[in-house]
Amino acid sequence: MSLFWRIFSLNAAGLVIATALLLGPVTVSTPVLPGEALVLLAGLTALLAGNAVVLRIGLAPLQRLSRAMATADLLRPGARPAVAGPAEAAELIATYNTMLDRLQTERAAGAARALQAQERERHRIARELHDEVGQTLTAVLLQLKRVADRAPGELREEVTQAQEATRAGLDEIRRIARRLRPGVLEELGLTSALRSLAAEFTHDGLTVRHRIAAELPPLTAESELVIYRVAQEGLTNTARHSAADRAELRLTPLPDGVELLVRDNGTGLGDATEGAGIRGMRERALLAGATLHVGPAPGRGTDVRLRVPAPTPDATRPPRPAAPEEAVAAPEPVPSAPPDAAPVPQTAPAPAAVRKAAAPGGDPPHAPATPGDR
Repeated sequence: MSLFWRIFSLNAAGLVIATALLLGPVTVSTPVLPGEALVLLAGLTALLAGNAVVLRIGLAPLQRLSRAMATADLLRPGARPAVAGPAEAAELIATYNTMLDRLQTERAAGAARALQAQERERHRIARELHDEVGQTLTAVLLQLKRVADRAPGELREEVTQAQEATRAGLDEIRRIARRLRPGVLEELGLTSALRSLAAEFTHDGLTVRHRIAAELPPLTAESELVIYRVAQEGLTNTARHSAADRAELRLTPLPDGVELLVRDNGTGLGDATEGAGIRGMRERALLAGATLHVGPAPGRGTDVRLRVPAPTPDATRPPRPAAPEEAVAAPEPVPSAPPDAAPVPQTAPAPAAVRKAAAPGGDPPHAPATPGDR
């Protein structure tokens, strides 16, 4: 029964009873006697109490809906409010649930398009870093080697320092290019990519151990990329913010998918609000239909837990190999130029991207994107 008919029926019953009593043998004296006043007060109290009970029961579903609307987060798909109560309230709750489903579907589709565009931009920047900036620094390094061979003794040390600084910059460019576009993921698969990622973040003060199951269910290329990026972001947050000295990277199979766990023994999240890094991980999880949980680890530290469902058989396919024009191969170490090497031109030709940036109306060079803060 709808809320309208519940309230109307209760009020109508009270009015009908009052009218029957007034038309019957019951009379009210003038002035009203104390006993009659008590009867009237009791009837009024019963009518008000009945209205309160009906309204409380009828409006309870709306209160639950209000709490659900206040705590709804499209990045955290959760339980929907139960469709219950009077017809009007049940219809409103059902409409809200439908709207929330549609919003989450549209947000997931929008996030998928945005992340795909982001990956394409990462690939483009990685190619330009390798093909343009990397080659320029390589030429500068060879020129410095030639200058060091001819420089007098008092200047040779300064030229050597310039060589080391250039070599460090070249290594940093290579590292950024690898992080922007993980070629090992496309060439060797998810298992090797995660092991390489753990080795990359193992440095002075931080040890990353990996436990990756040998047998994993087949995953789509999109799911593998989501797992890799979430692991990368989790380890980045560990290295930057957690003050941890140990971290663990674990990938285990589940009956209905796989679970990724990034755990550290650092200071934990505390009362800090979620930053762009964690929000980005949640958006990537929505892209793969996965669930992400970020919380305290047993004892101390932080747990980042990602559960990715197994794809349907028709959606499962091996990772797409990198196209030849998109491949970013790791450049070989720069060898020391032998004394009898061919002369290197004193001025290296400017890369195409540099010439374009220097030309009038050219687009400014893009800065490489790095994983977001926690």
